[in-house]
Amino acid sequence: MNGHLEAENQQDQRPDQELTGSWGHRSESALDRAKAMALPLPLAASTPLLHGEFGSYPVRGPRFALTLTPQALHIQRLRPKPEARPRGGLVPLAEVSGCCTLRSHSSSDSAAYFCIYTYPRCRRGGRRRATRTFRADGSATYEENRTEVQRWATALTCLLRGQLLPTDGEITPELLPRPPRLLLLVNPFGGRGLAWQWCKNHVLPMISEAGLSFNLIQTERHNHARELVRGLSLSEWDSIVTVSGDGLLYEVLNGLLDRPDWEEAVKMPVGILPCGSGNALAGAVNQHGGFEPALGIDLLLNCSLLLCRGGSCPLDLLSVTLASGSRCFSFLSVAWGFVSDVDIQSERFRALGSARFTLGTVLGLATLHTYRGRLSYLPATVEPASPTPAHGLPRAKSELTLAPAPASVPAVAHSPLHRSVSDLPLPLPQSALTSPGSPELPILSLNGGGPELAGDWGGAGDAPLSPDPLLPSPPSSSKAAVLSPITKGAPEMPSSSGLPSPKPNATVAVSTGGPADHLLPPLGTPLPPDWVTLEGDFVLILAISPSHLGADLVAAPHARFDDGLVHLCWVRGGISRAALLRLFLAMEHGSHLSLDCPQLGYTTARAFRLEPLTSRGVLTVDGEQVEYGPLQAQVHPGLGTLLTGPPGRPEQEP
Repeated sequence: MNGHLEAENQQDQRPDQELTGSWGHRSESALDRAKAMALPLPLAASTPLLHGEFGSYPVRGPRFALTLTPQALHIQRLRPKPEARPRGGLVPLAEVSGCCTLRSHSSSDSAAYFCIYTYPRCRRGGRRRATRTFRADGSATYEENRTEVQRWATALTCLLRGQLLPTDGEITPELLPRPPRLLLLVNPFGGRGLAWQWCKNHVLPMISEAGLSFNLIQTERHNHARELVRGLSLSEWDSIVTVSGDGLLYEVLNGLLDRPDWEEAVKMPVGILPCGSGNALAGAVNQHGGFEPALGIDLLLNCSLLLCRGGSCPLDLLSVTLASGSRCFSFLSVAWGFVSDVDIQSERFRALGSARFTLGTVLGLATLHTYRGRLSYLPATVEPASPTPAHGLPRAKSELTLAPAPASVPAVAHSPLHRSVSDLPLPLPQSALTSPGSPELPILSLNGGGPELAGDWGGAGDAPLSPDPLLPSPPSSSKAAVLSPITKGAPEMPSSSGLPSPKPNATVAVSTGGPADHLLPPLGTPLPPDWVTLEGDFVLILAISPSHLGADLVAAPHARFDDGLVHLCWVRGGISRAALLRLFLAMEHGSHLSLDCPQLGYTTARAFRLEPLTSRGVLTVDGEQVEYGPLQAQVHPGLGTLLTGPPGRPEQEP
């Protein structure tokens, strides 16, 4: 019969059993225990860590030999007969979101069960969710079988989180790292207005399978995320993850740099799960993880898998000084000309999702403009005159957890002006869960619990299985999460299409904190002699930090998140529409720089100044329109921290 299962948090830990993984702190008792163990050496990808024989579930007949290595789970059928060419016999850990242990509801069943959640690629390239459940029945008692499946679940979870296994072979649940605590910020109007649906159907189930704790807040208006992170008690979370396009992460980073404690706040790891129309950073994260280029749901699943693995790298941020003297911080790009025109003018097609940029490009080619301007830059080969600030250097993992917010930041209870749902033991006002007009929010428990996970462990003729936690859950905390007061005001009301009305003339908010720009003279003053200046007619000028301009546009193929460089691309006037179209088509594969286009220029720099010499035009920072006029920027290497997951190798075709 089919059994309805309630999911479990297999990785809940007692406070004295926390070990550091790739996400958070390590308690003192755990640190002492770690010191007592010999530090394991890096293992080869094919080194067997565990090997054993298991039965199947729900079908009782087949038997399997399982072998766990640092890179994959190998599955070989032993009965009824070995397969000459086993299907699904290799499960790369890059496709695994998490695992759990289970037990039968039948008191006469002494077996224990081990289930893994996987997202393999189909022959057509997309991913689908699949579960594999194995029966440990080699011992006469349930306790012995349970110990065996706990050993496998612990080893697999540690590998997924980047946790080192001991060399003495003793693998016990006490090795498990503390479940990371994520703050998820969701823009329900992202992309084509499907962000909340995608989050509920794909993101929340997967991170629950991985055993990650989360608190979710839906943003309701422009700059809502920025207001939230300005006053958050950041010590409550290990990272902030945006579920939207690039714009929401822009708000988060600038909000962190607005804080009085910005030097500590900006160390907070941030992540992005793509549910918007512009998913450039997610495209770069996807490539860094070794996945094939993807769009839509496939890109979201790839980035969610990487998030479940943990792991981060320093993120370069660009400090942009505008004509008025105000500053904002960019993680993506500064654009002028064709790129910014398409970005802003395509806002009216936002309901089309990422297709808005395709339509905007066609319309932009039909009305191609050139702009007179001056681009000056400090070449990357020139050493800076002043030392790079210490906080710009790559940081150790132990520095990624934040100190409590300073006393100057007021702390009050959650404001009812946002909607939230949480699986953390943090008491929230009921009004925060039932904001007028908000969609019904499911109460999700760890490692599943949503409708997507029900029925995974109930087979015909079998007693259904129930979760069997690796460790007892800790008692609920009475400590409340705190947020600073949010500016009172009516939430932005959606238009009749369900999307917020575009504001093409709106200017982006600016940051008040952040490091000093020691490479830049005041805007409007002469530049040092080691700068290079180009002047003329341009079709576009683009300054980009990561590799991708869009999920499927590789503008700077050799860029890295932490290379300390800004990559400058420009196209001079005189290029034909056909040649410009060829450039953007080649950019889908990152091959545009090899086209030998005489109007195309590219270089790397540490700082630059852009001076439009035409009276009208559009300037954007990370896709957000800013005031038109001269601007300048410099790179601050490794100022932020980006959740990327482990670096991967290019995928093989299934």
